[in-house]
Amino acid sequence: MKRKNLITLLWITVATSLFFFFVFTDEMTIENFMRTLLISTMYSFLLGIGNGLINDFLNKKFPWSEATTKRTVISIVSILIANVILVYFCNYMNFVVFQKAVTTQEYFSGRYNFINWFTINIALLISTFLHAKSFMEELKKTSKKEVVEQKLIAKSANAQFESLKNQLDPHFLFNSLNVLSSLIDENPKQAQKFTASMSKIYRYVLEQKDKELVTVEDEIEFAKTYCDLLKTRFEDSVDFVFDVEKEDYRRFVVPLSLQLLLENCIKHNFATSSRPLMIRIFSENDTLCIENNLQVREQMKESSGIGLSNIVQRYSLLTKRNVFIEKSEDYFKVKLPVLSAKPNVVSIKIDDTDKAYERAKKRVKEIKSFYGNLISYCIIIPFLIIINLVTNPKHIWFYFPMLGWGIGLIAHGMNVFAIGKNWEEKKIREILEKHNRQ
Repeated sequence: MKRKNLITLLWITVATSLFFFFVFTDEMTIENFMRTLLISTMYSFLLGIGNGLINDFLNKKFPWSEATTKRTVISIVSILIANVILVYFCNYMNFVVFQKAVTTQEYFSGRYNFINWFTINIALLISTFLHAKSFMEELKKTSKKEVVEQKLIAKSANAQFESLKNQLDPHFLFNSLNVLSSLIDENPKQAQKFTASMSKIYRYVLEQKDKELVTVEDEIEFAKTYCDLLKTRFEDSVDFVFDVEKEDYRRFVVPLSLQLLLENCIKHNFATSSRPLMIRIFSENDTLCIENNLQVREQMKESSGIGLSNIVQRYSLLTKRNVFIEKSEDYFKVKLPVLSAKPNVVSIKIDDTDKAYERAKKRVKEIKSFYGNLISYCIIIPFLIIINLVTNPKHIWFYFPMLGWGIGLIAHGMNVFAIGKNWEEKKIREILEKHNRQ
């Protein structure tokens, strides 16, 4: 047990010793006080340490967060058995050994059954409080850990998404400047037109780079402008065909995906007037396809890994639908998922974790309220029992507050931990999962 728990047991021992000495002891002598202190120490430490060791053992073998139902059943059985044995032993030591009020035979004859029953109930209340406290601490740790993990995942995804988008700027600019530098010597007038067109394209890049998705129509218009620039340089060596269905225009793809794939086509294949590179952009089964005839360069520069892998990673952050790649001896095709809705997954994750944190705070508040109610029950009911048995033992009335309050306590616990919340939480999870799958 922890040191603070031992100190708590020591204070409980002193408090109960003083209470029983001044209230129930006729002769207030040092000898009687020491006997009362010894008996209180025995009860406090045997029952406290016994229940504490059981709770610690069960926490290691059957944590609340991993096996709640199994832990509950084992806890009930173990504390019942342990407390019956400990109470019978403590009462035997108290009445037979220390006070010498009865013999061993008289003690086990049934004369002290009521006292044993009463003490067992007190011990069970204390043990229930210890296990409930352990459950609350475990729940708080688990809730806090889950919220922190979800926030870290969301922040990591957001940072990863921003990093991927920021790769597009230098990559596009580098390739565009390469095209421009070759045109300056070959055709200065075309270089001027190319510079004007490149400024328009770069403006589009700057406008779209902060977006997670853009319409297919915007991406197609941008791709056509970019293809015009490529035609300026390669002339008859490259040919482009656009065959995208009109109903797909209002749907969504990741920004600059076509531009990156067009760059890959040019980069990985050779193109000549006699053997032109044919690039088709068309719709196919809820995907936007980019296909080119395969004319692989014999000596290809080392790839930077930004193009296709960038698109795959960005799609993985936005949807569960995959980017498909087909390759044969004659052609190379990439299929981009076309999304009907415009999910904002990264932002949703962050918002959801904030809401989850608020829900966790509200739930912890509800749990604290329940355990405050439980602690009050464990303190006040035994006090009422003692008052009843001391003032009027023939008329037992403590059952009424004990049962009435107990039923209310059980209902409170069911509302916090069981029936009241499960269906709401399951429904919330189902809605969020359905939304994220879109």
